[in-house]
Amino acid sequence: MSTNCQGRHSALTSHDADRSTRSNFADRFHASWHWLTPILCLALCFAAAGCQKFSLRAQKPDFDETEEVRARKLSFIGDQVAVTGLHTIQIEAVGLVVNLDGTGGQSPPSLYRRMLIEEMHKRGVRNPQSILQDPNKTIVVVRATLPPTIRVGERFDIEVAIPESSEATSLRGGYLLDVNLAEQAMVPGRGPKAGHTMGKAEGPILLSTGEVGEDSKASVLKRGRIPGGGVYTGGLTKADRLLGLYLRNDLRGGRQTERIADAIGRRFYDMVQGRKIPMAKAKTDQYIELRVPERYRENYMHYLHVVRAIAINESIVEQRERLERLRKMLFNPATAGRGAQELEAIGTAEAKLILREGLQQSDPEVRYYAADGLAYLGDPSGSEILAEAARNEPAFRVFALAALATLDRDRTTQDSLRSLMTQPTIEEVDGKTKEVWSAETRYGAFRALELVDRNHEIIRGESVYGDSVIRSLETPDGEKSKQKKPRPEFVLYVIESQGEPMVHLTRHRKSELTLFGADQRLRTPISLQAGKILITAPSGSDVVTISRFEPNRESQQVQCSTRVADVVRAIGKLDGSYPDIAQMLVTADRQSNLEGRLEFDALPKAGRVYYRRANSGDTEIAKGETKVRVGNEEQAPNIFPNLTPPKRTNFAQGPVEDEAETDTEDESGSASLTDASDSLGPNSKRDSEKDESATPAKKRGLLNLFQRK
Repeated sequence: MSTNCQGRHSALTSHDADRSTRSNFADRFHASWHWLTPILCLALCFAAAGCQKFSLRAQKPDFDETEEVRARKLSFIGDQVAVTGLHTIQIEAVGLVVNLDGTGGQSPPSLYRRMLIEEMHKRGVRNPQSILQDPNKTIVVVRATLPPTIRVGERFDIEVAIPESSEATSLRGGYLLDVNLAEQAMVPGRGPKAGHTMGKAEGPILLSTGEVGEDSKASVLKRGRIPGGGVYTGGLTKADRLLGLYLRNDLRGGRQTERIADAIGRRFYDMVQGRKIPMAKAKTDQYIELRVPERYRENYMHYLHVVRAIAINESIVEQRERLERLRKMLFNPATAGRGAQELEAIGTAEAKLILREGLQQSDPEVRYYAADGLAYLGDPSGSEILAEAARNEPAFRVFALAALATLDRDRTTQDSLRSLMTQPTIEEVDGKTKEVWSAETRYGAFRALELVDRNHEIIRGESVYGDSVIRSLETPDGEKSKQKKPRPEFVLYVIESQGEPMVHLTRHRKSELTLFGADQRLRTPISLQAGKILITAPSGSDVVTISRFEPNRESQQVQCSTRVADVVRAIGKLDGSYPDIAQMLVTADRQSNLEGRLEFDALPKAGRVYYRRANSGDTEIAKGETKVRVGNEEQAPNIFPNLTPPKRTNFAQGPVEDEAETDTEDESGSASLTDASDSLGPNSKRDSEKDESATPAKKRGLLNLFQRK
């Protein structure tokens, strides 16, 4: 019992001690309350007034510290992926060219002769040896390059060359018979092995249309091309070529690829029978399949830049805060390109409102980027600004026309493109601003309008067929047969224009002749040749005689006026091919028979320098100020492809500060687009970015005939 009493006494003593301690703490707290109260009241006042932080950086007008930190933490798709599918695919075959005028010849025994004979046996051709001895036929090596995003059924260009060992001397007037194209590989000990057929090709061969010296004339006659002569078949799977995204190795995971695919799918999707079909689909834990929406079909590089600018896991509140930052970026010429790109990637009604605000700014660069972003969002509000940029600023011309080409069924856009074709362009020549008839502006606007409305009254094309083709489509009773109509010899466009007359020929993707000026006439006297067709007219005559003389065929002769369009139609009626038309026009230009100028592939170019104004209120361009390179040659929209050999293989984003007029990184410092098929690492560089002069160019092609020199 004594022990229990002692326990209770100690517990009471401890309880009294704790109560005494709490009492002393309360006394000290109440004693200090008189100086804590003012501080707490002051803090509450500042909170009610909206003051969130004390910092000298809060005096900065554009961005505060919190916004900068938040912007740096925001993760974009472009920071986590590399793009694949940007590479081209080379396909080849050995083919047979016919219809030569004695310039063919047999080829001695070789690998290519053996490959062609094997192919002829597969097709059931009897006695192929005798066919190859015909002087009007020759063996050729056929090559094509499949571009990214090509779809099954779309056309591509074909290159043709005579092997060095062949006795043939010229491909003039030749026609390539149907040939299957596939990837080729040399297997040691087994010779060449072909993959699955990826394309078919045939058609008349177009030789060089420019001036050549006597030393190179022989080699020029042995090479040619067929514009749009190939059809993509899709290989074994009959599938379109798609783009893709590869996740960085350090971020690899199924959840992350699903997260990125969902972010893209929310922004870009297609509607099929009332269902949303996203443009991105996660296939593995590292690869995302990416489809191109129809609006971006002719400028998939722009689409890739927008996809890379999509933010991942951004809340609605964070997006609204970023929209305010993007408004400030858009109104600043130095950051307008990136700002418009991110606003386009957001794509909401609020983003469109900010872009429309940009249309009202005084700086032309800001107005252009705002109009460009709106066009890809399907809003034609800035179509007149884009047309103005295409007319007055060569650096933005190619991208402005590509943006206008996305605005279908808009009357204002159609009128703007029509005016670009029929009115002069304002450009600077020899330091002075003057009106000129720019070939690339007129033809670029024509190609854009063709995408907007193929049936527009000003650009309705006329498919030209020869008499032999028309007769083959008729039954013995003179009625139309039910067989499929073949591809026309070429397409003729006649544009009503009061300006400087111009004749334009294409050598890429299509056989197309465009006449700017419907009443263009040939000057007499005329003595021209178009393949096996002769065009003659005496001096002062208004009538042109077109005759075709060919062995083992009845002679044909027609007459027409001196109008270029009528002469072209008459040549086509006598089975004249597109190369025949090109030969006639080139000769007519050299002999001064044409009223206007002759142009080939007059496409606007990317990578030009823009002189940014020092102040938005300046009316004159200050050439001593900042130079900005807008895109680069490889960044050109595929509606206006770069037809020259590429200088480098990466694609810089956005406008580039360029004091020395050399390609550099973009202003934002973001990583450039590279093909993941060559490099999957986030920090790796492509070998082709090294100095190309240090190593010789690699030889390509079955016979190395297509090496660029």
